Amino acid sequence: MAEPIRVANCSGFYGDRLSAAAEMVNDGPIDVLTGDWLAELTMLILARTRERRPGGGYARSFVKQMEQVMGACLEAGIKVVSNAGGLDPRGCAAAVAEVAERLGLSPRIACVDGDDLMARLDPGVPDAVALRSFTTGEPMVDTTELITANVYLGGWGIAEALRRGADIVVTGRVTDAAVACGPAAWHHDWATDDWDALAGAVAAGHVIECGTQATGGNYSFFTEVGGMARTGFPWAEIEADGSSVIGKHDGTGGAVTVGTVTAQLLYEIDAPRYLGPDVTTRFDTIRLTQAGPDRVRIDSVRGEPPPSTLKVATNEMGGYRSQITVGLTGLDIEAKAALVHDAFWRACPHDPGDYAKVTERVVRTDKTDPATNEEATAVWRLSVFDNDEKRLGRTLSDAMNELALATIPGMFSPGSAARPRAFGVYRPATVPASAVPQYVTFLDGERTVVDPVQAPDGARPAIPSPAPHAGGRDWGTMSPSPLGRVVGTRSGDKGGNANLGVFARSAEAFEWLDGFLSTERLRELLPEAAPLPVDRHRLPNIWSLNFVIHGLLGEGVAASDRQDPQAKSLGEWLRARVVEIPEVLLAG
Repeated sequence: MAEPIRVANCSGFYGDRLSAAAEMVNDGPIDVLTGDWLAELTMLILARTRERRPGGGYARSFVKQMEQVMGACLEAGIKVVSNAGGLDPRGCAAAVAEVAERLGLSPRIACVDGDDLMARLDPGVPDAVALRSFTTGEPMVDTTELITANVYLGGWGIAEALRRGADIVVTGRVTDAAVACGPAAWHHDWATDDWDALAGAVAAGHVIECGTQATGGNYSFFTEVGGMARTGFPWAEIEADGSSVIGKHDGTGGAVTVGTVTAQLLYEIDAPRYLGPDVTTRFDTIRLTQAGPDRVRIDSVRGEPPPSTLKVATNEMGGYRSQITVGLTGLDIEAKAALVHDAFWRACPHDPGDYAKVTERVVRTDKTDPATNEEATAVWRLSVFDNDEKRLGRTLSDAMNELALATIPGMFSPGSAARPRAFGVYRPATVPASAVPQYVTFLDGERTVVDPVQAPDGARPAIPSPAPHAGGRDWGTMSPSPLGRVVGTRSGDKGGNANLGVFARSAEAFEWLDGFLSTERLRELLPEAAPLPVDRHRLPNIWSLNFVIHGLLGEGVAASDRQDPQAKSLGEWLRARVVEIPEVLLAG
């Protein structure tokens, strides 16, 4: 049986800490260096970059990191696996090869692609594919406006590249966990139906995929964690049965605890059956144990066969948007907002109904008896969307300028009228898994095809779900307190939906949380969610609930008009709400 393989992360998004690769390579032992560069929004950004600059379809920061660590990786036998290839994995691999040549190094470099479906959307081509809406299941008939369409591939292309001797593997759109699961499958020589082992590796990969979010970053109880000014990046030591230990290099900032790992497990998930191209991972079977300082063991993870379809991330251009803000200071805030509204639309040559979409909000950040000018000020925020760039920008700012001396007292703008900015619309889709092979190509010309994983019907009986909450306990004396005094959260975006994970830190606290925080109660506490469909999922094995709020982010991050378009702060808003909490829990 092979020794565990230690897979390290050095990037949670495109733009993450540039020095992280060197830190992970130089500050402790690792076997594989990985990272995630491809958020859903990143594919749109790369497409726009490629339009302006040929060859701009990949994450150039990864190439810079390879310049810093390639020699040390080759000397220590550390493999590198990266999805930084984005829309151009071959171009990214070629750029890494140029760096290697300049450094006098000779790594074996492979790229994995097959995810890009743009050339296959034309019904007339021999290998045409038909997309269906991920939300409705209906065919996506018109795909002419799409600028990207990329399948979330699994880890078997990565495993094959490593099996054939690759030192560096550059991929396009693979799942975030694939860059950890692929190396583990290669190292332990797993079969495609080793469901439990694969599921364990996916769970480990999901924990480390966002870098420092596993080591204290974005953690509700951050005040309990030391060294947060420079948080260390995580690694996962994955064993032959898929069990793992999550850790970080000794002496680095942050912490790895059951709490930090639980929070990250809840990040951007949906139902407890976590669907993936390699395996369906049952998040309601995961067991976490504090195995030592900055060491958390993940085991007992069960897996089921993957679905027969793969998820596809598609983007299209949605038009242009401009935003204007006006400060509303002191008394009569609502009356001031009403006057600004009336005067602005009187001055504007277009009516609100002439635009594709208009939203107005009064953000009440002002306080009673304010001690500072800032505490006296609320903000009127106008967002205007349209397909015609010329109807935005100067047209709106000219209308606002007319108000400067003619309307409310204390008139000022906290930010000038933004120039029109293009935005995109994210639409998830599906495609039959059988239609999408992976292609492994080495820069020396060797090429192989990895056939799709196709699990036969009935390959494994479904694993039963946990029993529902029994309820009925008398909690005694209750006291009003912010919910966050006893629970933590982690929230994020899932296309146009928001996910909100809520976790307790004891079995007793979860028992109360499970009985208290119903879907109806969540809607009361977060009025934005009141008119929207909300799914509630139980994960009692990790003392957690997960809510999916459908449509909160509209047509996705790039098109959302929320102040926080990625819903990162949604959980902290919930924690700030004051509710009646059992005193026995507050005392603990």
